[in-house]
Amino acid sequence: MARISNTLRMAALGTLLALAPPLEAHHPPAAQSKSGSLPVSAQGAAATVDAFHAALRRGNTAAAAALLADNAIIYESGGVERSKAEYAAHHLPADAAFSRATTAVVSSRSGATLGNLAWIASEGRTTGTWNGKPIDLVTTETMVLRKIGKAWKIVHIHWSSEKQS
Repeated sequence: MARISNTLRMAALGTLLALAPPLEAHHPPAAQSKSGSLPVSAQGAAATVDAFHAALRRGNTAAAAALLADNAIIYESGGVERSKAEYAAHHLPADAAFSRATTAVVSSRSGATLGNLAWIASEGRTTGTWNGKPIDLVTTETMVLRKIGKAWKIVHIHWSSEKQS
């Protein structure tokens, strides 16, 4: 059953991305909302993404986890965690600590919705010091969200980064 559910989820994501209207990249000034140029329908989903990152920066892993669907799938650094519980038990605390120790700036964001599904794609840069080592990363993030009742929940995260020299 889980395999069918994941297959259907990925098929829905493919459909969402294929049918989504092309969007111009958004390059927000530091003081402007990162979701300001997204379609109105995607701004709630983007606010959930922002709330997730804010919870990580505060070190509030419970608040971050509350924004994930129970069956969320997280891809990070070639690994996968197949549920909110698995992520919370493994990488969530380290991700929160990393977020607190570094500064992440979103340079571009796009997104769209199709019914109760949304995608938010962000590009940026993360700098700082982690475990005594300097960090300078160009980052990409894709989050897929599903509207459950009146709330957007994150069902998939894909993080990727590249070290800068």
